[in-house]
Amino acid sequence: MAIAALAMLGACSSLGSSGPSAGSVTRSEGEGYSGQDIRVVQLDDAAVRRTTRVAQATRFADVFGKGSPVGTVIGSGDALDIAVWEAPPAVLFGATNLGSSSTVTQSAAIPQQVVGEEGTVSIPFVGQLPVIGLTPQQVERAIVSRLKGRAHDPQAVVRLVQNEARTATVMGEVGASRRIPLTARGERLLDALASAGGARQPVGKVTIQLSRGMRTTAMPLEAVIRDPSQNIILQPDDVLTVMFQPYSFIALGAVGQNAEVPFEGGGLSLAQALGRIGGLRDERANVRGVFVFRLEAPDALDSTSIADARRTADDRIPVIYRLDMSDASSLFLAQDFVVHDRDVIYVSNAPGADLQKFINSVSSAAFSIIAVGNSVK
Repeated sequence: MAIAALAMLGACSSLGSSGPSAGSVTRSEGEGYSGQDIRVVQLDDAAVRRTTRVAQATRFADVFGKGSPVGTVIGSGDALDIAVWEAPPAVLFGATNLGSSSTVTQSAAIPQQVVGEEGTVSIPFVGQLPVIGLTPQQVERAIVSRLKGRAHDPQAVVRLVQNEARTATVMGEVGASRRIPLTARGERLLDALASAGGARQPVGKVTIQLSRGMRTTAMPLEAVIRDPSQNIILQPDDVLTVMFQPYSFIALGAVGQNAEVPFEGGGLSLAQALGRIGGLRDERANVRGVFVFRLEAPDALDSTSIADARRTADDRIPVIYRLDMSDASSLFLAQDFVVHDRDVIYVSNAPGADLQKFINSVSSAAFSIIAVGNSVK
């Protein structure tokens, strides 16, 4: 048994571990990550406030503005109904008798006009008329202007009957993905979602992503419903994507469950995240060694501490947030600190955990030797 104990003692340096110690993580500040400096930030009230402020700055109204109705401007692919009248005596168009004393001259029926890529429509006695970028009222005035001097007191009415140029696209976890025509009424984000049949998943687990030009941001559907100011007016070519539980974090170390854990669009606090993975393991966890590894936005960090920090290709800074759960106030911080997509939550082993592993190993070996000896006897 003594020989076995000595052998186990000699192998104690090879005992398994779930990851780096708390001291090793803390000492990583300034070390390289693919050529980038790593920052270790103590999770306190100031750090929580900075991350919350940055999260609020990514709301729809802050990124895109409230917007304004697009107006009825004619574009390529739109369909127009056009009618032209001429007062008697008729010069270009035939007269229609409306009674014993009333006669009005009306144009021949003009087929519905679809605006082509060249941006014009064809009208009798007017010819090819450019209409792209004009309102129906402006087209009416253009028709009348061209007919003056040729027709007797001409009048025109132009109506937009099919809108193909000003649309927004709704796709993802909706009843039916589709393009939504945008009108002068000013269709809003939730209007478009309702037109597509609504979300197919529970509201609390749905995230809406809005892409406009080169900018993209996302918000929980529940937050948009609660805050009417985020229900912004859509603009032409907007793409609205409805996603179900698009986020996840990874839990490693001395926790109840090591896993990748999906979470809903409504967000998740660090306290909730620890609860979902079974919390810290009593026999192993270091309560001073709870860490969150994140590629953080520079605005969420103290500007004085990142003045010389290198950044990733997408302008992020590798950061390790450290939470000391031996302090009772840390539980409030954990409730306010929001977990982000692709965060890694790591809990290091307590300093005595490896020693306990060694003692357990020696005890197991000793009892095995005694059992073998008894069987021999």
